[in-house]
Amino acid sequence: MRGLDLPIREALPSLETAVASGAAVLTAPPGTGKTTLVPLALAGLLGGASARVLVAEPRRIAARAAARRMAWMLEEPVGRRVGFTVRGEHRPGSRVEAVTTGVLLQRLQRDPELAGVDVVVVDECHERHLDADTALAFLLEVRQTLRPDLKVVAASATADAARWAALLEDAPVVEAASVLHPLTEVWAPPPRAGAPAHGTRVDPALLDHVARTVRRAWNEQEGGVLCFLPGVGELRRVAGALADLPVLQLHGQAPAETQDAALDASAGRRVILATSVAESSLTLPGIRAVVDAGLAREPRTDHTRGLGALTTVRVSRAAAEQRAGRAAREAPGTVYRCWPESERLAPWPQPEIALADLAPFALHLACWGTTDPAELALLTPPPEAALAAARSTLHGLSALDAAGRATARGRRMNALGLHPRLARALLDASPRTGARRAAELVALLSEPLPSDTPEDLVTAWRRLRTHPRWKTETRRLRSALHDDATATAPHEDAASAPHIDASSASRGGGISAPHGEAASSAGGGGAAAPRDGTASASQAAASAPRTVAAGERLSDEAAAGLVVALAYPERVARARASGGHLMASGTGATVPGGLARAAWLAVAVADRPVGAASARVRQAVEIDEATAREAAAALLDVREEVLWEGGAVRAREVELLGAIELSARPVEPGPEAVREALLGELRRAGPAFLDWSGEARRLRERLDFLHRALGGPWPAVDDAALTGRAAGQWAEAPARPSRSAEDLLRGMLPWPEAARLEELAPERIAVPSGSRVKVDYSGERPVLAVKLQELFGWPKAPALAGGRVPLLVHLLSPAGRPAAVTADLESFWREGYRAVRAELRGRYPRHPWPEDPAAAAPTARTNRALRDRAR
Repeated sequence: MRGLDLPIREALPSLETAVASGAAVLTAPPGTGKTTLVPLALAGLLGGASARVLVAEPRRIAARAAARRMAWMLEEPVGRRVGFTVRGEHRPGSRVEAVTTGVLLQRLQRDPELAGVDVVVVDECHERHLDADTALAFLLEVRQTLRPDLKVVAASATADAARWAALLEDAPVVEAASVLHPLTEVWAPPPRAGAPAHGTRVDPALLDHVARTVRRAWNEQEGGVLCFLPGVGELRRVAGALADLPVLQLHGQAPAETQDAALDASAGRRVILATSVAESSLTLPGIRAVVDAGLAREPRTDHTRGLGALTTVRVSRAAAEQRAGRAAREAPGTVYRCWPESERLAPWPQPEIALADLAPFALHLACWGTTDPAELALLTPPPEAALAAARSTLHGLSALDAAGRATARGRRMNALGLHPRLARALLDASPRTGARRAAELVALLSEPLPSDTPEDLVTAWRRLRTHPRWKTETRRLRSALHDDATATAPHEDAASAPHIDASSASRGGGISAPHGEAASSAGGGGAAAPRDGTASASQAAASAPRTVAAGERLSDEAAAGLVVALAYPERVARARASGGHLMASGTGATVPGGLARAAWLAVAVADRPVGAASARVRQAVEIDEATAREAAAALLDVREEVLWEGGAVRAREVELLGAIELSARPVEPGPEAVREALLGELRRAGPAFLDWSGEARRLRERLDFLHRALGGPWPAVDDAALTGRAAGQWAEAPARPSRSAEDLLRGMLPWPEAARLEELAPERIAVPSGSRVKVDYSGERPVLAVKLQELFGWPKAPALAGGRVPLLVHLLSPAGRPAAVTADLESFWREGYRAVRAELRGRYPRHPWPEDPAAAAPTARTNRALRDRAR
């Protein structure tokens, strides 16, 4: 054997003792042998008792690499004692098998006991991938119910072991010593602060700086350089700037030969540009320097619209340490960090369960036999809104029944190892398109497509259908369809599928349903399934694609449109007269290229950039209305709409496909519909929808004054109170309700107190001149605005609200402009009048300005008018 001199070796005795207790947490920094030497030791391949070990890795590239490395250490080819299984590739090993966490979940669903397996190692659990969190929760339940002898190890490259130990019921923690190679930190921020990342856009100036930093590391350090970037587009840009250097681009969709080349110790010095796939699980030989752009990609899911987008975020501190550790795995190394040393990073990355589309997770739980995630040992609970949206989608696919349990159809979908939407498309489209074409198209939809893929999905399909990766997945899906058809017998009632709860020693939703499960074909997402969880006859007839007739063959365009529309019925889109398209989900969409002219589209790939009002279509296929109706039949609806429009109630019968209006015709609304339309407009517009006369506005102001001054029983008349009062009256109205605001307000007057309204809040007040002047109640205090001469001899204005609130008097000049404001007339006549008289008597000589206003006669007339009257 070779390659055994790894730091983890010192911790193996402690780990083996801890594992003997049933569960253990292992923390070991990168490069210590956690992923390779530990499984060999637990399998007894370094001595000791023989055991069979499953190693679950978060990515296919990591599972393949771990198996290759362990086989190399045993000096034998992969497939003897060490093997691996990833989606579409299976090379069994007799003692150790590396699998992805997705494969582990499928295996647990088929065989919860994991017959023949002694130890399961869930590697890199600190990355918080959803499949890993779910698989670990299932494993712990299996230990509690079916297999108390099954050993479970949670392996992490970080020191955050306490939470994992608590989750594993206070499992012992084993810590391995760090690699003793020193790591030098170099802070290399860009010379000028650039624009922050937005969505998937990264400032080109930052990427140019990263490329220069890679060149600097290449010139300053020995050995290879590993550069971390957030996505494939950034890899390509930086690679273009380093065209004179030997560059490999490593990402999750990279060809197997590229992945193998990155792991080849004999390949010589090179630059590896990588996404987060290289953060852990992989030892990249010869790397002595790491350049970290400091960015990562996280999903953001719009659960109400079924749209997702990636957004670029600052890397977490834990991930930054992981990345840096790549440089010092084999020898002293250097990390160049392309951000300021003063910047503070979040300690941990966000767990995927908090960000992702939870439809696959919800279906896994239902097939496992639980409807409540709280019953499982999950480190982070799923967000309630996201889980509710996921279950709504699964109901629409008839994968869950009304109680949230998996239907026979749901178990069939889950067994395909696809997102439930894609599983629905594969099952329902294949009778029309044929198994091969359905599998090819679903394979195309199940993987991220290259960034240069044309927007027309049919063109992309023809270009990529012979690509090895998609051919491999196509073969897997065709085989799964064949196995599903073999296992399905239409005569057997789906309800007879077994469900084993804890009282039977397991939740057992993962136990395969018996041969002969029937499953109905349901319509697209969004519509609830019937209460028994199976599609009704009418629903099945409306939503399931019809079987292809003898001699009939769909064109490639029609086949692609059907598959895409079945997978994403909410994304069926129709062109709008105003430009762009409208999806059935209600989301607007901008469509590139020639597809922008299509009347109908089935949208395969779309995202909604952060802050954008509409979705951005990446790949789509043109369809006709018949295909849209067929694939999204569960979204079809006919309803009567009654609207307040143009000052009148109008009604029409509308046929809808989700939010898309297919047709409409005017109809005569009934009294109930009219009332509901008026209520709807009232709730939208509030009191502004009422008919307001001047009298009504003044009455509202007077009542508002009394409510503020006296409180009850005088009612509140703010917008909320008026809307609520009107809505309550209108809801009980036998016919078309009155919109009179004055009637509404008078109906709110309290009795018998209403008889004192004029006393407490008079509309007008008689002043000494004999005029009756309106009181303004629109402000905080009631205001009496009156010409100064009309109040001569009036020592005091009355107080309102039973003497509680004095009037604020605006004393006006002869021109009607405020000359003084006072709440104390007596004081004004004594102290303020003299200054006003001195200022205004020369400007208005025709009006009386007596020296003693308290003794003068009040008047609204000029001096001449007074003299004429005296004659």
